[in-house]
Amino acid sequence: MKKVHEPWGVTLSLAGLLWPGLVLADDAATTVTDPHFKLAPGYLAPADLPLRLALLGAPPKPGSAALARDEEARHAALALRGSAREKLAATDAELSFPGPAHTFSCALGTPITEQGTPHLYSLMQRTLTDAGGSTYAGKNAYNRTRPFVVHDEGTCRKDMEPLLRTDGSWPSGHSAAGWAWGLVLAEINPARATELMTRGLAYGQSRVICDAHWQSDVDAGRIMGAATVASLHANPAFLADLAAAKEEVKAAQKAGLKPTQDCRAEDVALALTQH
Repeated sequence: MKKVHEPWGVTLSLAGLLWPGLVLADDAATTVTDPHFKLAPGYLAPADLPLRLALLGAPPKPGSAALARDEEARHAALALRGSAREKLAATDAELSFPGPAHTFSCALGTPITEQGTPHLYSLMQRTLTDAGGSTYAGKNAYNRTRPFVVHDEGTCRKDMEPLLRTDGSWPSGHSAAGWAWGLVLAEINPARATELMTRGLAYGQSRVICDAHWQSDVDAGRIMGAATVASLHANPAFLADLAAAKEEVKAAQKAGLKPTQDCRAEDVALALTQH
């Protein structure tokens, strides 16, 4: 399998590219063929990413109470197989844009599009790269096996399983991105902060519902997502896009623009939990 040199100073196989099938665009010297999609350049330089294992410790050990909690969450999630919540979790697994923009539009209360809110759209893309990059110290150090592999089960996205099998489970990159998006979008539209942060948490929880991650992977991913957002607030380019995104959302609200997604169906699905 070919190796890819990421701008974070981390060498990863194709299966370890942030999330399965992703590859950095433009400034990454890659030789990967047939990528699922390309990541936008992040805001943060390699030295500014919160790639610190000290933030996380280590994943649960065999026989530990923490691993028992992971198994309990997995069993509860299995009860949602075939439900509207699992269907939503399968949609949440898609990181290629405009997927995530659509995912957070209902919580934001306005559409997020490349044409209508270009700064916000770009901010979400670039934050994805930074939040995902923040998880690879843990992924590379521990290469934790995912729950569906340990238990020989399927996930909610069978098309992604081949690459997931060799990509480290801890921490969860999806969860880091989802929580980072929730926090940043809540800052952009404080009036809907509760809805946005709730959606950011649910985005990570979808990984447990999909059987693609352990609960502790998701919890650790959220820590890295928050750490990434803290780092981003020292970055001038991010702050400029953040200010512009706030104005875009205000303009969309003034124009009375509403999400085109079925927000009622999303609310129904999110009301289903694995507990």
